[in-house]
Amino acid sequence: MRPRSPTTTASPATKVKILSWVLRLLAAAVFLAAGGAKLAGAQMMVDGFNQIGIGQWFRVMTGVVEVAGGIALVVPATAAFGGLMLAVTMVCAIMTHLFVIGGNPAPAFLLMVMTGTVAWLHRTSIADMLSRLRQR
Repeated sequence: MRPRSPTTTASPATKVKILSWVLRLLAAAVFLAAGGAKLAGAQMMVDGFNQIGIGQWFRVMTGVVEVAGGIALVVPATAAFGGLMLAVTMVCAIMTHLFVIGGNPAPAFLLMVMTGTVAWLHRTSIADMLSRLRQR
């Protein structure tokens, strides 16, 4: 095997790994911050969830999902599940913006694309888990 020269381009698999890590770290930072703000009871979050009208328990539950998903994104073995869970959460956030509270759904859409891409890039992890569950 010959050593890599500085002009050698990365393989497609390496590029996918880099893309995955960049998306995972960016999304994890956002979800850990947003989920932490929800769990800490930041006034903006309390007000936003008052607008939704379900109750503050929903803010806490959403915060737990976001923090757990953010942590799952940075653990390679759980990245696919974290991405899938957070992408579904962002679909709900988009619908909430469009049909309940108004406001701009673009940030939620961008996060859905990011986390959905992570889930897709790691889809074999999900398929393997489902296969193991069927064998039981």
